[in-house]
Amino acid sequence: MKLIDHFERFEPPLLFTFAQNARRLAAEGVDLVSMEQGQMDFPTPANVIAAANAFTEEGHVLYTNVDGTPELKAAIRAKLSRDNNLEFSDEEVFVGAGTSQVIFNAFAVTLSPGDEVIIPTPAWTVFSLGVTANRGNVVELATTQVEGFKLTPQKLESAITDRTRWLILNSPSNPTGALYSPKELQAIADVLERHPHVSVMSDDLYEHQVYDDAEFLNILNVAPHLRDRVLVINGVAKTFGMTGWRIGYGVGPHHLLTAMKWYQAPASSSPCHVSQVAAVEALNGPKDYLNDRLRLLQERRDMLVSGLNQIPGWSALSSEGAFYVYASCEGLIGAQIQNGDRLEDDVDVAMYLLHHAHVVTVPGRAFGLSPFIRMSFGSSSERVAEGLRRIAEATGQLKGVGS
Repeated sequence: MKLIDHFERFEPPLLFTFAQNARRLAAEGVDLVSMEQGQMDFPTPANVIAAANAFTEEGHVLYTNVDGTPELKAAIRAKLSRDNNLEFSDEEVFVGAGTSQVIFNAFAVTLSPGDEVIIPTPAWTVFSLGVTANRGNVVELATTQVEGFKLTPQKLESAITDRTRWLILNSPSNPTGALYSPKELQAIADVLERHPHVSVMSDDLYEHQVYDDAEFLNILNVAPHLRDRVLVINGVAKTFGMTGWRIGYGVGPHHLLTAMKWYQAPASSSPCHVSQVAAVEALNGPKDYLNDRLRLLQERRDMLVSGLNQIPGWSALSSEGAFYVYASCEGLIGAQIQNGDRLEDDVDVAMYLLHHAHVVTVPGRAFGLSPFIRMSFGSSSERVAEGLRRIAEATGQLKGVGS
């Protein structure tokens, strides 16, 4: 059966390749330290599980509206008003099976062949996959460690063309943890004012993982006049430990969400009814535990960043948000491993850590910027410490490691 050209040439993303290799080793009984996954060790809150269980016992688990139940839309609107000082109507809220689906749907209904999407790199792979799958062109704008892995207004201005349809803005960022300040958001908004044909996809999924008393803001908080051009992406996965419940949402212009709704209808129909009930409870229920979780994450971040910066060949910025460290492994490139082979790039470094240290990470190439390694500190403090110990030991066995 013939596939369209794009999928005839499709290769699995590196991120998923490393995850598959890790699962294979784990199945063989290898004790792995998992630092590659985009999820934390915190469980779904008990009140959320109780609400889902009570609902299923009633036996009325049914189809819902394609774009989400009225109850969940109301909970999302209340959350945005309470947490973000943003007001929306029901018609401006869309619910999908996770943020990845919402992102894909938005690209599917807005991109024509050859349309361009500006993606500051490093970036989460779903953005570029969604663009190319929908016949668009990815325009990668490489950021630097010196810039804090943030897009500058100068780079944005130079990249915009008549074919530009979207700018991706992910703050706090996966994979770097970069958080845009109000001043930085305003500078980006100033550029966008000069280019009214460019829309913004603002991925806010990690808004509650922000450290050092920093403030999270959406671009609409500093530039509300951009409202008709912004699609806010969020969900319950990261904040509430609900990755497997698969509920994400988009908030934005009604006409865009209507098109996304009718695209989703034949693709997957409505999101899971039980998961939507759980998401309502997560958004409306108590949240005192989030402060304790944030404190633990910040301790793990500090442990990982401090530890990496003490290992020759490694350097890492202190993440401002999310639960990742995007560590430079430049000092390891060219180093010699025990069998005489050399580490030529960050993919080699990640493979070396996997097979020699039994630590699972993701190479920066997967996110569009090398030579870096993404490490999650979402697992327990004990496992983060063990991962550091193994990385230090494996690095110490290399010959020719730079400073």
